[in-house]
Amino acid sequence: MPTYTAPLNDFAFLMDKVFDMPAFWQSIPSLSHVDIDTAKAILEGAGKLCEQELAPLNQPGDAQGARLEDGDVVAPDGFKGAYAAYCEGGWGMLGGNPDYDGMGMPKSLVSMVEEMVQGANMAFGLAPMLTAGATLAIDAHGDDAVKELYLPKMYSGEWSGAMDLTEPHCGTDLGLIRTKAEPTGDGSFLLSGTKIFITWGDHDMAENVVHLVLAKTPDAPEGTRGISMFLVPKFIPESDGTLGKRNGLSVGSIEHKMGIHGSATCVMNFDNAQGWLIGPENKGLAAMFTMMNYERLVVGVQGMGAADASYQTALEYAKDRLQGRAAQKQDRTNAAADPIIVHGDVRRMLLTMKAYNEAGRAFYLYCSRFLDAAKYSDDKSIKDTGTKLVDFLTPVAKAYMTDVALEAAVLGQQVLGGHGYVREWGQEQYVRDIRITQIYEGTNGIQAMDLIGRKTLACNGELAQTFMADIREFYNAHPDAVFRSNVEGGLETLGEVTEFVLQQADKDPNIAGAVANDYLHLVGLLAYGFMWSRMAYASKLDSSSDAGISGKQQTAQFFFERIFPKIDFHRAVILSGSESVMTLEESGF
Repeated sequence: MPTYTAPLNDFAFLMDKVFDMPAFWQSIPSLSHVDIDTAKAILEGAGKLCEQELAPLNQPGDAQGARLEDGDVVAPDGFKGAYAAYCEGGWGMLGGNPDYDGMGMPKSLVSMVEEMVQGANMAFGLAPMLTAGATLAIDAHGDDAVKELYLPKMYSGEWSGAMDLTEPHCGTDLGLIRTKAEPTGDGSFLLSGTKIFITWGDHDMAENVVHLVLAKTPDAPEGTRGISMFLVPKFIPESDGTLGKRNGLSVGSIEHKMGIHGSATCVMNFDNAQGWLIGPENKGLAAMFTMMNYERLVVGVQGMGAADASYQTALEYAKDRLQGRAAQKQDRTNAAADPIIVHGDVRRMLLTMKAYNEAGRAFYLYCSRFLDAAKYSDDKSIKDTGTKLVDFLTPVAKAYMTDVALEAAVLGQQVLGGHGYVREWGQEQYVRDIRITQIYEGTNGIQAMDLIGRKTLACNGELAQTFMADIREFYNAHPDAVFRSNVEGGLETLGEVTEFVLQQADKDPNIAGAVANDYLHLVGLLAYGFMWSRMAYASKLDSSSDAGISGKQQTAQFFFERIFPKIDFHRAVILSGSESVMTLEESGF
């Protein structure tokens, strides 16, 4: 059975040396209560929980799966106890609003806890992840009475959360939803309809499940302009928080999935279920998108966290597995063969995993700092810049991070050869689990279309220019930074392809869809290159004896020589336009 080790040293390096998190937190008055010692203590505590409680349940939970018994979902054995430990530790309160018993910690700290939870046990981690997302929407759009009743219970984990968007006939095009919400006259609504793909839509770990449901009122406008968001609890609470009657919602079935078997993905049926409007009527999509930047970043973190767990297993195996002889003679007394880590192709796979994972970790911290700036800063300029960068980078964080996470996990499986295909080693589970991160919370194709459509064409490239300006600002302040020329070359490429797409869009309606994926991957490569330049520069200035830190420069060199050149491939594809994608007639497929 694979084990999981929390990457605490890498967290400390990124916080202390790369991003100077203490200075960032102290620069924002509402985050000034966070210091480096507190952050490290929180991460150490979360690491122990993940190593000792969550990781040991990952494989057994996958093998057993969540199940439906007498209409209620039962989590895999051990999950309920682990959830209790998670709640007793106060981990669900970490990023919550202090006005309602939350701890008010910044996303730039919470995201590292999320990586460990997701890396240790993704199926389990989806439950607190969905609850956190629901509390964000309630906090932003609920009235005071709703927030006072629901948020403390959800932060504590007594009640969990779920998001109900998708229906059998509509996914991305939410304007087609059919779930109806009829007003009752007392301020509540009765909801009827069916939702699918509802992660942890029901379970026995918490005493109540609070659903945020998208539905339409009787006279709602057509399309997305007519969507409202409703809070629909499994059990309707009294005003003092005690649970009352069972609401009119039920689990129709649990999906049989490729991965994340330990998590229940439910079909939810609403039969005159009582719910309460969250936010203004017909503004439900905007309310739901309040949390999307946070949730989509966490999906990227999920993929990266699980890919790091795959890397840990692959690295341990490569150091232990004796097979063949190295190209150069090794000094290994009486060994029948050399460990496979000496072989060039195995090192290529491990270094690719390491390069993707560590850049991804730095990248989500880079993004989370802008989330914090946009949410907490009192400086309008910093707040506006943070908002722009969050808008531009969120689809990249979700899609690029998960695309390369799957690539890394497949390499991790390959390192183990035949054992990577066998369940007991855990590698095949990481491949199966990470695959979903490319699909839910908006497929990666949708993320690419969002990046090139709303985040580039719609603003005439302004957000891309903001991102490029942030990179240039760093190099202006650190002219001796290593690998600077590589990243600046990537900047020129991004500027070139962005201008090309802007010019072509007026005369070629197909250009956006044809090049969207390559545009997103080009931005992702540039972002990862920027992260590796910063990490290599910080490690060069650092006197740490930690091998993981001192090896950053060598890993950066591998990244820039073996991975970063893909940016030229994506440039060529983008500049080729849409013709080769669109000319084949449908009958030719």
